[in-house]
Amino acid sequence: MPVSRNIHDPIEPRPAERNAAECHPQPAAAGDLDDGCASVEGLERADGLERDDGSDHSERAWRLRQIGYQADREGHYGTLFALANGHLGVRGGCEEAGGSGGCFLAPVYQRSPIHYHERFPGFAAATDTRLPVADGSVFTLAAEGRVLRPGDDACRHFRRELDLRRGVLTRRTDWRLSDGVRVSLRSERLVSSEIPGLLALRWRLRVEQGQAQLALSLALLADRAAPAQGDDPRIGIGQGIGMQTRGCGLDGGDAWLVQETPDRAFRVACVQRLRVVDQDRAAVTVARSADPQVATGRRVECLLADGQEIVLDVLVGYAWSASASADGSADDATLRAAARSQLDQAGERGFERLVADQQRALAAFWCGADCAIEGDPAAERALRFNLFHLWQSTGRGGLTSTAAKGLTGDGYEGHYFWDTEAYMLPVLALTAPELARGMLQYRRHTLDAARRHAREMNHPRGALFAWRTISGDECSAYYPSGSAQYHINAAIAHALRVYEQASGDFRFIAETGAEVLFETARLWLEVGHFDARRDGAFCICEVTGPDEYSALVDNNFYTNRMARAHLLHAVATWQRLGRECPADQARLAAVLELDSDEVERWRVAATAMYLPYDPVLGIHPQDDGFLGKPLWDFANTPAEHYPLLLHYHPLTLYRHQVCKQADVVLALVMDGADIDPAVKRRCFDYYSRVTVHDSTLSAAPFSILAAELGDGEAALTLFEETVAVDLDDRHGNSDHGAHMAAMAGSWQCLLFGFLGLRIDPAGPHFAPSLPARWRGYRTRLHWQGRRLEIVVSPARVEYRLLDGGPLTVFDRGQPLRLASDAAIERPLASAGAWPLLASAQPFEAVIFDLDGVLTDTAELHYRAWKQLADDLDIAFDRRGNHRLKGVDRMRSLDLLLDSAGRRVSESERLALAERKNRHYRALIDSLGPGDLLPGAAECLTALRAAGIRIGLASASRNAPAVLERLGIADRFDYIADPARIEAGKPDPAIFLAAARGLGVAPHACLGVEDAAAGIAAIKAAGMTALGIGDRRDLPGADAVLAGLSQFRIDTVPLRRATSSDDAARFSATANERNSA
Repeated sequence: MPVSRNIHDPIEPRPAERNAAECHPQPAAAGDLDDGCASVEGLERADGLERDDGSDHSERAWRLRQIGYQADREGHYGTLFALANGHLGVRGGCEEAGGSGGCFLAPVYQRSPIHYHERFPGFAAATDTRLPVADGSVFTLAAEGRVLRPGDDACRHFRRELDLRRGVLTRRTDWRLSDGVRVSLRSERLVSSEIPGLLALRWRLRVEQGQAQLALSLALLADRAAPAQGDDPRIGIGQGIGMQTRGCGLDGGDAWLVQETPDRAFRVACVQRLRVVDQDRAAVTVARSADPQVATGRRVECLLADGQEIVLDVLVGYAWSASASADGSADDATLRAAARSQLDQAGERGFERLVADQQRALAAFWCGADCAIEGDPAAERALRFNLFHLWQSTGRGGLTSTAAKGLTGDGYEGHYFWDTEAYMLPVLALTAPELARGMLQYRRHTLDAARRHAREMNHPRGALFAWRTISGDECSAYYPSGSAQYHINAAIAHALRVYEQASGDFRFIAETGAEVLFETARLWLEVGHFDARRDGAFCICEVTGPDEYSALVDNNFYTNRMARAHLLHAVATWQRLGRECPADQARLAAVLELDSDEVERWRVAATAMYLPYDPVLGIHPQDDGFLGKPLWDFANTPAEHYPLLLHYHPLTLYRHQVCKQADVVLALVMDGADIDPAVKRRCFDYYSRVTVHDSTLSAAPFSILAAELGDGEAALTLFEETVAVDLDDRHGNSDHGAHMAAMAGSWQCLLFGFLGLRIDPAGPHFAPSLPARWRGYRTRLHWQGRRLEIVVSPARVEYRLLDGGPLTVFDRGQPLRLASDAAIERPLASAGAWPLLASAQPFEAVIFDLDGVLTDTAELHYRAWKQLADDLDIAFDRRGNHRLKGVDRMRSLDLLLDSAGRRVSESERLALAERKNRHYRALIDSLGPGDLLPGAAECLTALRAAGIRIGLASASRNAPAVLERLGIADRFDYIADPARIEAGKPDPAIFLAAARGLGVAPHACLGVEDAAAGIAAIKAAGMTALGIGDRRDLPGADAVLAGLSQFRIDTVPLRRATSSDDAARFSATANERNSA
């Protein structure tokens, strides 16, 4: 049975000062992985990831479990089950199937020249590629001479599990040999959060039944290389480069290997230590490998029988350096000693204590960052999983940051991009502020490289951070979507502001962050200019915004808006330094040659910033030329052509209105507090129609804006797209590594979307909402040295300060003063009506199509047309049926006959139409109320209760019979008779007839359709069109919903007619309906 849970139950026992290790119930012990496994007889079905069905939710919400081995998905699972500590990352592959699948060190990369046929000044000269280092998790397992692997024909059970509270990956594999002998392997793995270069493994080998000679051969694997790009630019240009081995061997029982990047810039030592922990009375031998080609190889042999097992601990230590002595020998020895030192530390603690230390570190993290969702356990687990990966992949120490794929894979060569600051850092500033601080320190560490890059781009002052990099130097060979994305400077400035306000750490800003803020602010005056043709507005030309399906544009709205925010924040910071830290201001003025006159020019530029606006559409254009381009032909773009970047030349994309990802919408989310909500709504509608979300960065900002404007259903749908982007491999490339920014984006949806959090110097502002499918949720965050918990339920929201001094928070603008370990409750306010449709006046009537809107008889129509086609020996399939969507019966018949070149007399034509209708009517007799589409009955009931007239404009002559079968005929005030209409859709005649029958002017009618022809008919009738289906299929609609289940009556302006002849008109229309 599902476990009953109360969303108001505290995540931790009170008082809040209890030890961090007590914040969560104790997780299942490692031995629990064995429950029931020993009795498995048949080959287990490969179901993949375990789904949360609500049972035992408290445990499932903290684990990711795969049941059954799937070789073709191993790349995906290698990403999901990866472990890291900010320095070292280890993918989640199986040891006996080739090892982890990749080990990475954040600071170790190869720098390779970029070759051009035509090189121009300022082009990137080289690229950084993070290379896989030696893998110490590899072994080969044999029983009685037979090599055992997951998924082979002897495998009877496979289970892999990641525990998000312990940070431990556990696995169990069982084999049954032909003679009935049963062998099991249980593996535990962790990457220590306290020892930077430590990978720790524990292997249990057991013979469950019978007797077998087992042999385990292990060695350091050093032949992995960064993958070559091929045809997918999302991988990078690793060119198959790998680390080079300088030396290897066995020394005092330890296997060791020293590697070097091909450019000799970095050197790595890997040392592996093996210890037999428990041999259960069995004779165990450990010897060098008999293979002379395997210098680091060792072999463990034992004879086990009927329940005996041996336990092996393997510790792998990594040490790395960016310097080398002349001959390398001294440096190699030093690195090997450093790696051994880490193994000594780990050996003294033992595996159990390493696990306990890891759990303690994670408990402290979760105490300030956890979430719980009542009613959506899958989303709860996905959020925890995403934040776990973000926490473990973020760099430590200020010399590295968070790569696009973290430390989970080869994608994008391990590069850092703008989304590190735009997406990841704001989440970490609120959940792990010390990690956010380190990310900003990395930007200060690479500031000189940003200054060099600005000079390469011919800017004599300021700093331009590289679009993609590890070292700090620009690595993008394609400048239109690389160096042209100047908005990376604004993203870093945004991150500095978020960190400062969320942490209250202005000391860090004064000492470290302000120099980055000022040097990047300077660049806007280098790039932009005051345009006399626009009354002196400050314009920025030839840049690329976040949407990479447009490039080298003038006045990208996002860039200009964020540059404005950047400049204003730089001015405010300069002024605050003068008030509070005059010595730091003086130091920076001297070092940067900066004065108040230059700062004033920043303010003037920000005030004059040109922010494009189109008065006809009432939206912010993405750039000066965007709205003048033709729309992309979404209707005729095959599904297999997405993502578009893999199938179309960039210029083809640049010439059309099509967005890869959120651009204007992102600006409205990151810096839109002073923009009219009506403008935001129109922007959301417009850009939803032209955005294909080919980037995993896209769904989150759309979700946040939808939540802000009150469209909870759209917000939740978009949230679900981003929260499961890697768990469900929704973009088909999770094998490259996890999408860190999308993972962070899911938390932005929770914090900035559903909680409505806005970061303000006065304190955190909240405007909470509750998604319809959730019964409640709670989350925690850090704010200026305090921990805050927010609990949202259907009727109320509770704010609780868990520790620290008093804090003022704002609930929809109302200040609340919180004391430590005290809570204040507020009623959960309505998020307000989502202005779905703009109208000069309220609607008095709603006119529906039938098929695809209220019910789906499309399958019945298809079967009826298919039967007629078979009768006539005409080829007809579902593709042909698609052409008939929204078309009346006679025109559909003509299309069918035309497809076969048939000509018939008018009498034969009428007879064939009647024959198809008989087929169809025989099928509709099976319809009932259960065949209404979700939300249809509720929508009609709400409209009827509001006194809104309801009409039907269906091309089907059987519509009255269908309505009777569905049990909704009495909800309609008028049903237009298609037999009296000469022209079918897209001609507006049937909708105009429905409006006349209802006695309502067309402009006061809302038409609802699911077909492009129907939308065209509504618009031609002078009505407002609400589309049902996919926005890309209905570009002419004023608004589009996926289905009527998303329709809320308070989102559309409606008015009950009050004229004196209402009753007469209703009576007349009812009589006409009945006679029809």
